[in-house]
Amino acid sequence: MAQIRFIQQDGSEAVVTIDSGTSVMLAAIRNGISGIDAECGGCLDCATCHVYVEEGASGVLAPPQPEELELLGSVAAPRKSNSRLSCQLKLPSSITSLTVHIPEAQS
Repeated sequence: MAQIRFIQQDGSEAVVTIDSGTSVMLAAIRNGISGIDAECGGCLDCATCHVYVEEGASGVLAPPQPEELELLGSVAAPRKSNSRLSCQLKLPSSITSLTVHIPEAQS
């Protein structure tokens, strides 16, 4: 089990608990987290589940694959070095917590 802390633009936060191997996008959808549209349902086809991973965590997550990097080029909010698509973020069992910031726009 792991906890994901979602931080909105206004500073409000929500913490959800997920099983390892569950995507951050699916955790957001299942728990009614606003700001993650996930229009394609996690098929790596739309870039509407963009998040900013808290600095320092990227070294323990699997790196983005070429398809994700390509879609990150079309995100609505500014792309940053810690930008990821939450559908591609699946937490390994070694991670017990992760903080992501939700950008101001998805599409």
